[in-house]
Amino acid sequence: MAPTGSALLSRAEHFIWLTARVLEQRRFEHHFLDGDPGTVETALDAYRNVDGGYGHALEPDLRGPVSQPLHTAAAVRVLDGIGRCAGQRVERIGRYLTAVSTSDGALPAVHPSLRGYPAAPWIPVVESPPSDLLATGPVVGTLHRNSVWHAWLFRATDYCWATIESLEKTHPYEVIAALAFLDGVPDRARAQVTADRLGTLVREQGLVVTDPEHQEEFPVPDGYAPGEHHYVTDFARTPDSLARRWFTDHETERGLDHLVRRQRDDGGWDINWRRWAPGTELEGRPLVTLEALLTLRAFDRL
Repeated sequence: MAPTGSALLSRAEHFIWLTARVLEQRRFEHHFLDGDPGTVETALDAYRNVDGGYGHALEPDLRGPVSQPLHTAAAVRVLDGIGRCAGQRVERIGRYLTAVSTSDGALPAVHPSLRGYPAAPWIPVVESPPSDLLATGPVVGTLHRNSVWHAWLFRATDYCWATIESLEKTHPYEVIAALAFLDGVPDRARAQVTADRLGTLVREQGLVVTDPEHQEEFPVPDGYAPGEHHYVTDFARTPDSLARRWFTDHETERGLDHLVRRQRDDGGWDINWRRWAPGTELEGRPLVTLEALLTLRAFDRL
């Protein structure tokens, strides 16, 4: 029998206090215990650098102190979650984004300043990195959703539209980044049409496990770890996400049931990507656990 929402949350709370970094503890406190958002902002400051970007392994698979676009994307998401994605803090972030952008005005996934610091072995560090939707899409979408105005957004928005609308062969993390853009961008009609096309690609290419009882029938994308599947709730994280239209009510309920069942005995959820260092798994599990809880709450499962 699946645990009730209150039992599930209680077990997850124990896991968070036992294992999480201060930032994830403060985020949990804010989202589920009516905690002060200012404490989240204070915890996030520990990862901020003088250039306006974020580093210090905020995204656990990138280590070292230097600012990185993926760290900064994670910081923007945290600020969005506490309703503080505005003001001087975002202005400083905008200056950092402008400074590290590629020639077409978008973000690389990894800036070459990471060279010499530990990072996941599948993350390339090159001298002149290309633009990447993985970093650009979530930042642009989140800033738009918060009605942020910054000159950096103009060309970055154009890059996201052009990249997403030209996608043919894709993979789950790229799709999730595209959705983060489409769920926040102001042109809702264009976003809906583009999301419908993207959902067709996801279904045709078997990128989502719609029947968790038979997940062995769904392929793992090239380069992913064995068993690194993605489920309905990895794409449709809230009922109002454009990805919710990709799935039937039955598929969505089945996906939510599966998300509940994936809670471990210790109260947390597991990462499903490659474990390359003990610390990254330890830091990654509370992040995944918070995402699971936020999704379950959005669908009234808590």
